[in-house]
Amino acid sequence: MTSSNERKEMRRITGNIFKGSVGNLIEWYDWYVYSAFAVYFSAEFFPKGDLTSQLLNTAGIFAIGFLMRPIGSLLLGRFADRHGRRTALTLSITIMAAGSLVIALIPGYSTIGMLAPAILVLARLLQGLSLGGEYGTSATYLSEMASRGRRGFYSSFQYVTLVSGQLVALGVQIILQQWLSDAEMKSWGWRIPFVIGALGALAVLWIRRTMDESEQFENLGSKSRKQAGTIRSLMKHPRAVMTVVGLTLGGTVAFYTYTTYLQKFMVNTEGLSKSVVSWINFIALLVFVVLQPLAGGLSDRIGRRPLLMGFGILGTLLTVPLFLVLAQTKSPFGAFLLMMAGLVIVTGYTSINAIVKAELFPTEIRALGVGFPYGVTVAVFGGTAEYIALWCKSIGLEPLFYYYVAACIFVSLLVYWRMGEPSRISRIESDQETRLR
Repeated sequence: MTSSNERKEMRRITGNIFKGSVGNLIEWYDWYVYSAFAVYFSAEFFPKGDLTSQLLNTAGIFAIGFLMRPIGSLLLGRFADRHGRRTALTLSITIMAAGSLVIALIPGYSTIGMLAPAILVLARLLQGLSLGGEYGTSATYLSEMASRGRRGFYSSFQYVTLVSGQLVALGVQIILQQWLSDAEMKSWGWRIPFVIGALGALAVLWIRRTMDESEQFENLGSKSRKQAGTIRSLMKHPRAVMTVVGLTLGGTVAFYTYTTYLQKFMVNTEGLSKSVVSWINFIALLVFVVLQPLAGGLSDRIGRRPLLMGFGILGTLLTVPLFLVLAQTKSPFGAFLLMMAGLVIVTGYTSINAIVKAELFPTEIRALGVGFPYGVTVAVFGGTAEYIALWCKSIGLEPLFYYYVAACIFVSLLVYWRMGEPSRISRIESDQETRLR
C-alpha cells in the first residue's frame, strides 16, 4: 500500500505535469492553426492564382516561422537554465498569445496589399520564437518533474499535448465547417481559431504561474546558475549535441510529413474533400495521442533504443510504399489506414524523443541542450518538409519527396544504431545521485 505522503507526492507530480502540458497544448494549437486553416486563408494574403501556388506561399511562411525556433530555443533555453523552467514557460506562452492575436487581426491583401503577408511573416516569427523556447524548456520540465522509473511515460505527454493541440485545431476546423460556408470560411471564419488561441494562451499564463519549479533546478547553486545556459558550456558536450541533431532529423521530417503535410496531400493529390480529410486527420491523430503514453511506458521497461530502432527501420523501408499507395487511394477509410500506419511508425520517435534528449545533458545546460540543436534541426528539415513536398509536386516530381523522407529517416537510423541505451546513462539520474551523496 502507498502511504499518504507518497499519494501526496504523486498528486503533486501529476498536477505539475498537467500544468506544464496544458500550456504546451495551447502553444502547439496556436502553431498548428496556421497549417490547418491555410487552405482557407492562403488566398486572403496573396494575389489570385492556382491553389498549389497559394499553398506554396503559405508553406513558405510556415517554413520562415521555423527559422525563429533555434533563436527561441537559444534565448529561452538560456533563460530557463539561469532563471528557472517555470519562468521561461510563462514567458513563452505570453509571446505566443501576442503572435496569434496579430494574425487574427491582420487585414487581407485586397485591403493593405503587400503589408498583409509582411505582417503575417512577423507574427509567425513571434510564434516561432515562442515555440522554439517552449519545446526545450517543456521537455526539460516534464523530464525533471517525472518520478524515477516513469520518466518515459510522463515525458511522452509532451507529444500527447503537442498532437492534442493539432487535434483541437482540427476540431475547431470541423465545427466551423459545419456552421460556415466555404466562402465564409475564406472571408472571415478562419480568423476565429486564432482569437481562440490568443484567449487560451492568456488563460494558460495564469495556470503556469502556479507550477512548482523542478527540484533539479532548485538544487543548482548560485555559481552554477550564473554559468548555466551558455553556448560555451553547451560545446563541452559535442557528442550529445550531435546525437540530438541526428536523432531529430528523421523524426521531425517524418512527423511533419505524416501530420501537417498529409492533410494537404489528401486534398491536393488524392482529391478528397476538405471536410472528409479533416475527419480522417482528427480520428487518426486521436489514436496517435493514445499511443504516446503506451509507448513511453514501454520504454521505461525495455529501454528507449528499441523504439527508436523500430521507427528507423520501418520508416526507411515503408515510407515510399505507403505514399505511392496513398496517392492512388480514393477511399477515405483506406486513406485513414495508411495514415495510421505512418503514425504508428513515427510513434517510436515521438513518444520518447523528449526524455532521450533530456537524459543526455546535465541540469545546468539541459534546457538549452535539448532545445537549441533540436530547434536548428527542425528549422532546416522539419520546417521545410511541406515546402519541399509542394515544390516537388509543382515541378511534376512528387514521388521524389517520398524518397527524401525515407533518406532522412535512414540517417537517423544510423545514429540510433550507434548510440547506447539513453536510460542507462541518464544525466538526470546521475545528477540526482550526485546531489544525494
